Parts: sequence; structure tokens; C-alpha cells
Amino acid sequence: MPKVYVNGNLVELDEAAIPAADSGFLYGVGLFETMRCVHGRLFAIEAHLDRLLASARALGVPCARGRDELTEAIYRTLEANGLSDARIRLTLSGGAQRADAALPTLVVTAGPLGGYPAEHYDKGVRVVLSDFRQNAQDPTTGHKTTSFFPRLLALQQAHAKGAAEALWFTHGGLLAEGCISNVFLVKGGTLRTPRLQTPIMPGVARRHVLTLAGEMGIAAAEEDLTINDLLAADEVFLTNVIMLVLPVVGVEAHTVGEGRPGPITRRLSQRLREITEGTDETGNRP
Repeated sequence: MPKVYVNGNLVELDEAAIPAADSGFLYGVGLFETMRCVHGRLFAIEAHLDRLLASARALGVPCARGRDELTEAIYRTLEANGLSDARIRLTLSGGAQRADAALPTLVVTAGPLGGYPAEHYDKGVRVVLSDFRQNAQDPTTGHKTTSFFPRLLALQQAHAKGAAEALWFTHGGLLAEGCISNVFLVKGGTLRTPRLQTPIMPGVARRHVLTLAGEMGIAAAEEDLTINDLLAADEVFLTNVIMLVLPVVGVEAHTVGEGRPGPITRRLSQRLREITEGTDETGNRP
């Protein structure tokens, strides 16, 4: 039976519980981070905690725990479950509300890393366009909150159509992101991705891809993009810390480029995987 970390205690999964009055359960007042661990190494844990704590401050989600305690909770959960390769979820909710203060809830779960089929990376995937819109006036936009149902609904609709992801646009027609991913285009050898101010999620994998592009001599730009830019792209790919770099070869019925993962996508995919797995170009761990 998996072990779950709840407010300082490790308990069996079927014994884990939060208060019935928890504001995360009642109102979706909460934040979460999904992290990747390979060979016992947590990928970009500092970036994940930076994002979580910044969102907690911005949205007023109480967090009585510091960075060291959050880190310890993650490693205790990994150790309790005997996992060296894992997908970790850290959830922080507003907790039960009292007259004098809130009692935040911290839950950490860990399970097998899993991932996406190898075929998705070899042949690429198809995406669809969501009918839902990214709302720039929503104060939670750009934050990884537990109010996730619209994203899950759009993703379910995409899967029902045989697609891997659904892309969101703003009310003004700007390309934003996927339900669970950031999106990149390649046109004329230049990497292009929506600006954070669109607004979009400041993805951890997104930031690493932009850094890698600079290191690899690939021109990159963060800018306003539209459906025309998407359909004119030579390459398209998605990023998050579980999928890493996932090539897109179809948008609805439109074929992207030559209908197969492009060279820049493949280069960035290989390099990000090497970094997350702690391997060099030969596949050997240092």
C-alpha cells in the first residue's frame, strides 16, 4: 500500500484524510506541483518550490512551511515508497478556516514515473483546439491551482477525439498553452513561444527549453502568437516535466511541417532528457 505524506505524517493511502472543512476540498483554494524524479534525482525542485511559494504569496494561500520542510516532505515520501524513479505531487491547500487563522493542508504523493509511449516521441502526436478560453482577467490564470476541472474537461474532450492535448487561446485570439503543457513553435529555425504575460503558466520545462535553446545556438523568442502562426509553423511541440518535449505533427486536420518530428524538436528533446536523467550524450550517467 502506498504511503502518503499528510501534514507531517506518513500514512497508508487508504488512511489519508483531510478535514471536511478544508477550503481546497470545498472551494478549490489550493496549489500543486507535479515533479519528476529519476535515479533518485529530483529535477528542478528549486524551480518548482519557487513557483509554488510565489503563487501562494500572490493568491494569499497560507503556507506555514518553509522550503526546507517542503523538500523534506518530498524526500520522506519517496523513501517511504521505495522509489528512485517517480512522479511526485505536492498539494498545498488553504486548509480548514477558523475564526483566528487558517490551518493549511500539505499532502505529498509519489508513484511510478510512467510517462508517454515511445511512439509519441518517434512519430509525434495530434492536438485539437479547445473551445474554452484563457481569461487574462482571472486572478488564478498563470498559477497552478487545484481549480483544475476546466483543464481536465478540455483534456477529456481531446482524448475522446483521439488527440493527446487541447490548445487554449485567449479571448483576444492569442495562442496560450495546452491543458497540461506549454506550447512551442519553430518557424524558419527560430523557436517561438507565447509570452508569460499572455498570460500562461510559467512552466518549469518551458524555462529549461528556453535556456537550452540559448546554449545550443537556437534563436528563441517569447511573443504574441495566433492561430496563423500555429498553422504556419515548421515544427510544434509541447512541454511539461513529465512529457518533457513532446512533438506535435497534427493540429486538428492540419499537418504540421512534413508530418514528423522536426530537427530542432528532436535536438531539444534529446538534450532535456539527458539533463533530467543525469546522462551525457552517450547515455551514461556521470
